[in-house]
Amino acid sequence: MKRIFFVEDDQSLISGLSFAVKKQGYEINIARTVREAERSWNNGTYDLVILDVSLPDGSGYDLCRKIRAVSKVPIIFLTAADEETDIIMGLDLGGDDYITKPFKLAVFLSRMNALLRRSSNFDQDKTQISSNGITLSLLKGEAYKDGKPVDLTASEYKLLCLFMENPDRILSPGQILGRLWDCEEKYIDNNTLTVYIRRLRTKIEDDPSTPKKIVTIRRMGYKWNTGE
Repeated sequence: MKRIFFVEDDQSLISGLSFAVKKQGYEINIARTVREAERSWNNGTYDLVILDVSLPDGSGYDLCRKIRAVSKVPIIFLTAADEETDIIMGLDLGGDDYITKPFKLAVFLSRMNALLRRSSNFDQDKTQISSNGITLSLLKGEAYKDGKPVDLTASEYKLLCLFMENPDRILSPGQILGRLWDCEEKYIDNNTLTVYIRRLRTKIEDDPSTPKKIVTIRRMGYKWNTGE
């Protein structure tokens, strides 16, 4: 059974979301403060974390930093903070998705389920992909650059897999977002993808300001450039 860690202080939202998540067949653990969350995190193992940003004793951003220091567990920010700078900060800190309140429950559950699936179900036909000095160990869910481990979030790893499994093929933003989230594009902000691409480039490119691996194709999308 998948275990969900939900950090939120709004009791009405806790009740409604907990009921819906349990109906999906998941176990859910609740924390209402940063302090309580840190204690619960240290005492449990989870498959997904859902974080509010504004908590009574601190910020979900700080909690995300602490989790990312020790784990690649998928993280969804669920918050009323809907400014672009808030979204970018959440994703830059290692969040895999950012959902703003109010939201439609069906959309939230779709994105939660998609993230859980993508985190555990990669193509098993191959065990390793190598290109441009980057190697993916698909069974382990790990990435290496020139033989050295690259620290990627779950969404960054999925995005890199998508590119490397489609070498020299132009992928539109819609195609990429559809593969990453398995939900309708209208619920996804293209700015989110821009942040993921920029963050991934800083980790795998020799010079992120002039990318050679993930290249932008004007008005069309992006492609993994093998130089062939």
